Amino acid sequence: MTDPADEERLRALQTRIEKVRASQAPKPRADEHYSQANVAWRMVTELVAGLMIGLGIGYGLDSLFGTMPVFLVLFIGLGFAAGVKTMLHTATEVQKEQAAKAAEDKEG
Repeated sequence: MTDPADEERLRALQTRIEKVRASQAPKPRADEHYSQANVAWRMVTELVAGLMIGLGIGYGLDSLFGTMPVFLVLFIGLGFAAGVKTMLHTATEVQKEQAAKAAEDKEG
């Protein structure tokens, strides 16, 4: 028969092994996929919003002043530039979050 102290040590060892396996188990990639899709949609929405705001302002000013294509073209270009700038800001933000998460995973 086995000694009760040995059985307790075996249970403690088994618990430690399970903890290590759980900590090293690969994370599901489905969550990462959906978060990347959400970021992509956010960036597309930011670009389209910039274009639409520029179109609205340009069309409004052209209607007000009677100079149909001038302000429309100018503000669509400005809206596109603002949308791209916002997209780049979002991409930088996501990149920083991923770098922080990678550094956290390395430490832990």
